[in-house]
Amino acid sequence: QVQLVESGGGLVQAGGSLRLSCAASRRVVGNYAMGWFRQAPGKEREFVAAITWSGGTTYYADSAKGRFSISRDNAKNMVYLQMNTLKPEDTAVYYCAATTRPSIIVASSYAYWGQGTQVTVSS
Repeated sequence: QVQLVESGGGLVQAGGSLRLSCAASRRVVGNYAMGWFRQAPGKEREFVAAITWSGGTTYYADSAKGRFSISRDNAKNMVYLQMNTLKPEDTAVYYCAATTRPSIIVASSYAYWGQGTQVTVSS
């Protein structure tokens, strides 16, 4: 079982930056790819970014490309999402997730989820 805890959300003005962190309760190195998803009120949960277990390959939603960066520190069991040039449409609850499945840009592939952290971007 993997427990995930997100932190780092908050209120920021448009154009600002936030760094989200995800702490895993056990070693996720070796088997688990990690992803970040988000869900805005009244909308479906959507893929934001993902990273393979080794950190060698990253994937981004079109909305995140060029602005967000996912990274991981397997020694610390941590995953990060650096978000720059934030826009009001980035406002959502952001979730960290872990999976052993190969389709790491699909929410249904993920078995383990954190409780989410709220990101609010004001215009």
